[in-house]
Amino acid sequence: MQMTKQQESRLLWVLLAVLGGLVLYRSLGGEQQRTAPLTFTPGMTVSSPVRRGIATSGPGSGTDPVSLFLTQRVQRYPGVSRNIFQLIEDAPAARSKAAAKPEATVTLPTPTQPVKSPEEIAADAARADLSRFRFLGYLTDKDSSLFLSKDGELFIAKSGDIVLRTYKIKTAGKDHVVLYDTATKVEVRLELTGSADGKPR
Repeated sequence: MQMTKQQESRLLWVLLAVLGGLVLYRSLGGEQQRTAPLTFTPGMTVSSPVRRGIATSGPGSGTDPVSLFLTQRVQRYPGVSRNIFQLIEDAPAARSKAAAKPEATVTLPTPTQPVKSPEEIAADAARADLSRFRFLGYLTDKDSSLFLSKDGELFIAKSGDIVLRTYKIKTAGKDHVVLYDTATKVEVRLELTGSADGKPR
């Protein structure tokens, strides 16, 4: 909605009239400024609730800041040291008591593990390596060929044969094979894979 120039001028005169009426009402009919009597008259002495400083005696001592400073400097408070850089007098005695008292050292017992000999370490390694073999089955021919596997490699051997240089097939049955390490004298019994007990012993 657009206003014409005549309407704008009328609106302006109305606003000016309202503003002038407010100014007249404020100046003529407003409240008078509130005033209150002074609490303290000039020359009146009042006791201050604030704690007074050090009471000094002598003529003109109340207005002498040097004497007041010297008095405060000389003043001693019982049990309080004024010099913040001065060491506490009881500190050496406390330090000597602390140094004289020995601290009890507690040593926890370390668990003792039996040290294995090189032969035992070699036997454990051979036993773990022999346990990786699997007895897959056998062929009922003249010499009963045995099928073994280790890490994806297939071996066809007979009882008494040497496998991988030091491993000998000591005995063989229908459901088990006994492998023997000729270097460490360790033997492992392998059950037939798929039987009720197919884990090496």
